[in-house]
Amino acid sequence: MAIRGIRGATTVSTDEPDLILEATRELLEAILDANAGMQPEDVGSALFTVTDDLASTFPAQAARQMGWGLVPMMCAREIPVPGSLRRVIRVLVHWNTEMPQNQITHVYLRDAVKLRPDLIAAQ
Repeated sequence: MAIRGIRGATTVSTDEPDLILEATRELLEAILDANAGMQPEDVGSALFTVTDDLASTFPAQAARQMGWGLVPMMCAREIPVPGSLRRVIRVLVHWNTEMPQNQITHVYLRDAVKLRPDLIAAQ
């Protein structure tokens, strides 16, 4: 069985725990919906990053609230590149699946659609 990476990102308006958790849940639910057959027990791991203007909570907490308690997860900071999009939550999910890589659907929500217009156009 192959391991496939699924990228996703979203944004929040301010650094508030409830907003970060809500946006992260929305992102993960969209990733699950967009990738048929994906179940939390098939997720090998997930890496979350946030821009340096988000520090009030860990995005992984939202995944645990959704039942991803056994999935190994980490949270980290994005590189603070000047002029980059602000208040962004990103995720890289490692999914154990037989699905070919060209059938994986990456998900970008809210202002994060600006990050990978090439992937959004391909959907």
